[in-house]
Amino acid sequence: MTGKVNLAKAFATFDDHWNPRVAGDINDFQVKLVKFAGKFDWHQHDVEDELFLVVAGRMKMGLRGGDVIVEPGEYIIVPHGTEHCPEALGGECHVMLLEPNSTLNTGNVETENTRRALERLD
Repeated sequence: MTGKVNLAKAFATFDDHWNPRVAGDINDFQVKLVKFAGKFDWHQHDVEDELFLVVAGRMKMGLRGGDVIVEPGEYIIVPHGTEHCPEALGGECHVMLLEPNSTLNTGNVETENTRRALERLD
């Protein structure tokens, strides 16, 4: 199905944090929307790279070599094998992810934030 997506309206359809929603599929990749609040879990993905695009709010990407602040309209690509820890700064942060559809949100660790089955947005 072809159509456009209004990100503000899509983010308005859910309120919880650290629970990615599938917003679209691109071959073996997925576009996922997620709201951050506070700090996530340190983890890595052994085979998948991830793109984090900040739509609203501010994010700190914790990296062992030094943190990176990502502002609205900016993105960061975290290469596979890189330990990282996303964190919302100053409240809630809305993030669009582009990653392979096999990507588990907590990568190589299992925590209360692990989501094995993701909801899809309409």
